[in-house]
Amino acid sequence: AARLARRQVQLSETAVECLRSALQRNKMASAAASSAGASSSAGSASSSIAQHTPSLAGSVLECPDGFGGTLLIRIQNLTASADLGVRLDLKQIALRCRNTEFNPRRFAAVIMRLREPRATCLLFSTGKLVVTGTKSTHNSSLATKKIAYILERIGFQPANHISFKVQNVVGTVDVGFPIRLEGVAFAHPTFSSYEPELFPGLIYRLVQPRVTILVFVSGKLSITGAKTEEIMVEGLKKIYPILLEFKKESVAVMPGVDGVPALPALQPATKGKRGRPRKGGKRGKELGQGK
Repeated sequence: AARLARRQVQLSETAVECLRSALQRNKMASAAASSAGASSSAGSASSSIAQHTPSLAGSVLECPDGFGGTLLIRIQNLTASADLGVRLDLKQIALRCRNTEFNPRRFAAVIMRLREPRATCLLFSTGKLVVTGTKSTHNSSLATKKIAYILERIGFQPANHISFKVQNVVGTVDVGFPIRLEGVAFAHPTFSSYEPELFPGLIYRLVQPRVTILVFVSGKLSITGAKTEEIMVEGLKKIYPILLEFKKESVAVMPGVDGVPALPALQPATKGKRGRPRKGGKRGKELGQGK
């Protein structure tokens, strides 16, 4: 009887240990599942946050120059338009929204400024808007979504599908060498216009892609008229060999800069008592004796 009692106690202890180990395994599995779910939810949350936060991505573009180098295009401004599909009461928007300006005598649109992303928006009564001041397509579309959300909060219901379109992209480039603008204008009179009396830069208009490039003597370029970033990169690829052909080999240095001796200063003429220049030399003495 004592042996049977001991045997039963041992069996009960082993059963308790098995139950404890099973419970421990269940706890570990549930913890792993919860951590995986949390990570997936965090990933989805981070992706959704990334879609609705301003980003600097796209404000600097890389363009191969075709000779083994790379040029950097910095986007300075991007202009886009959108249609909300609803009529707007501009007076109500100006009264109920912050950071707005509305003067119908000067301009028939509400000027609304956003801080994040930094943009300026023009709202018209037809429901159309113009977004400017951004430096990437992502920030421009994000500004349009924020404007639509603000208008929805004050009683205007935008359409489910908002037509968004980029109208103009402006970028600047530095090719790194001075350029002979007269040579470019003489060799390409059909596409270029150079009037140094009116404007210091050369205006070069490409046909394909349809962009306008302002070229300056220092090697700085301003590209405008492009609808997308790819069109801007393609236009720079086409004009870079032309600029390289008319590169300045020797650059004049101003006197007194970088070790160049300065020009000698002119000595002012000495004056007499009455403020007249003194007469010098033999001829002057003879004239004095004659008097």
